[in-house]
Amino acid sequence: MEMENNKALRVFAEEIRVETLREFEHLGFGHVGGSMSIVELLAVLYGGEMRIDPKQPQMENRDKLVMSKGHAGPAVYATLALKGYFPRDVLFTLNQGGTSLPSHCDRLKTVGIDATTGSLGQGISVACGMAMGAKLKKWGSYVYLCLGDGECNEGQIWEGALFAAHFGIDNLITFVDLNKQQLDGGTDEVLFMGDMVDKWNAFGWFTQKVDGHNIDAIQAAIAAAKAQSGKPSVIILDTVKGNGCELAENTFPCHHIAFKPEQIAPSIEKAEAALAAARAAL
Repeated sequence: MEMENNKALRVFAEEIRVETLREFEHLGFGHVGGSMSIVELLAVLYGGEMRIDPKQPQMENRDKLVMSKGHAGPAVYATLALKGYFPRDVLFTLNQGGTSLPSHCDRLKTVGIDATTGSLGQGISVACGMAMGAKLKKWGSYVYLCLGDGECNEGQIWEGALFAAHFGIDNLITFVDLNKQQLDGGTDEVLFMGDMVDKWNAFGWFTQKVDGHNIDAIQAAIAAAKAQSGKPSVIILDTVKGNGCELAENTFPCHHIAFKPEQIAPSIEKAEAALAAARAAL
């Protein structure tokens, strides 16, 4: 049964990848790299891990996602559309005039978005407040926070890390997308952060590191995080920026790239083939 469920999650991940690439194809530019590296994470979270209801997007005791690296919004939008929060054709309005899908996540514009993000570093403060509020309300819900590895250059991240550990916010599960690139270069080149596992451990968090493209590993890490009591958890996702999009994987840096339809077409074809294979394996 678990194997069948994981096969279904692989299908969901490939669907997210295809729909995200189609969004970018229609637009001709965007934050491809950082969107592609969190596809499997989104599949796990929205494929059954999170307590949500697309028919009741404002359900009070729902689990919440704070996509602090707000430029990965396109992947979140694809996920939300696939879950039925809004029609899929809305995806083709990404980052255009009058859209409900801006370049970065905005909770006032997009149904299903829990926090407005994009000013890097600020998401952890929002997530801490949400998680503490949920504990005070005794909702039994979780807040999931996704940070970029480059975003961890921001001092506010580490203020939030100290805060969450001090107050034992154990319903906060954070993911660091360790894709080794940021806007203008490699993370180690721009500002070396040292070993992320050691660093978060030193700040008092329950810390794990897993293959960020392995659905089984992500699920197991979340289960281990939920088994903890009295401290927040962080899962370092070892990922490839632009994963599943050859155009972005072979571009350095690939934080934001522009392209012609024929340049991204091979990546879409490959993603569609991977989706077909995943469906055939069900």
